[in-house]
Amino acid sequence: MYVMRFDMRAPGTGAPARELYAAAADMAQWGESHGCLSVLLCEHHMSEDGYLPSPLILAGVMAARTSTIMINIAALVLPLYDPVRLAEEMAVLDIVSGGRISYVAAIGYRPAEYEMFGVDFHRRGRLADEKLPLLLRAKTGEPFEHDGRSIHVTPAPYTPGGPMIAWGGGSVAAARRAGRHGIGFLAQGSDKALQIAYEEAARAAGHEPGMCLLNSPDEPSTVFVAEDLDRAWDELGPYLMHDARSYASWNEGNTDTASLSFAQTAEELRAEGRSHQILTVDEAVSYVQGGGLLRLHPLVGGLPPEIGWRYLQTVADKVLPRCSGDQPAAG
Repeated sequence: MYVMRFDMRAPGTGAPARELYAAAADMAQWGESHGCLSVLLCEHHMSEDGYLPSPLILAGVMAARTSTIMINIAALVLPLYDPVRLAEEMAVLDIVSGGRISYVAAIGYRPAEYEMFGVDFHRRGRLADEKLPLLLRAKTGEPFEHDGRSIHVTPAPYTPGGPMIAWGGGSVAAARRAGRHGIGFLAQGSDKALQIAYEEAARAAGHEPGMCLLNSPDEPSTVFVAEDLDRAWDELGPYLMHDARSYASWNEGNTDTASLSFAQTAEELRAEGRSHQILTVDEAVSYVQGGGLLRLHPLVGGLPPEIGWRYLQTVADKVLPRCSGDQPAAG
């Protein structure tokens, strides 16, 4: 019915980071008992607004506060990690969470992040091809030899074979990488060529194609539900615009990736009705009943938690009962 995403941006115009992180953990715990299907955590580095650089740590905090809700880390910038050390951290998180944490890895797209870690940005595809098979093997917990060294990740993960890892990206190369390694593919676009490339690469490598999710550029990635849209846009507009502008500045000229907006004002963002949307209760109910998934972003752009909580409560009080059949439709 709905998911919640947290990227932990904390610009000077929003709430302090300490309040936002505390609220994110509280919201994950709240969501578990209020119909939330999963929590999504993102990763970026060297962002002026403090974008979440360590999603595995926050995932561990949330896992300790919950018992059933799924937690997905997407996307983890694999070339910036030591894959064996990453497999160890995944194993511990898999045990702590009881197998509730999954991952979407990718190569990223910001040169500044690679520069910070002393990694060659132009070799990121080659690095991914080197590190991904090592990670997939190490995370199983089975001992093996690699380049003359013994590798054995202990303790063994809770999930047989280790936690689920998929690959994400918006290019044919990314689709083929997922297929070659026999893992699922999360596309940052809706081009059917990506699915074809993924399936062909999987079969060529002897794998049966798995999950392949295409994302429509018209599918909202940030959603709020409100009873008064004008008031909500006045209140949320600055925070939504910080989010939209920040991603746009990292993706100049990118017209293929879903969820991007290059709107210059909140009025333009609202008129687009694409990446960032505020729905009425009736619209949200219709969207869910039509098979849609509400992608809530309750702390977007450093939104003060007390405001984010109000909008979450609207979903809990006004949308969920009607979607579950506990309350008749209005009118």
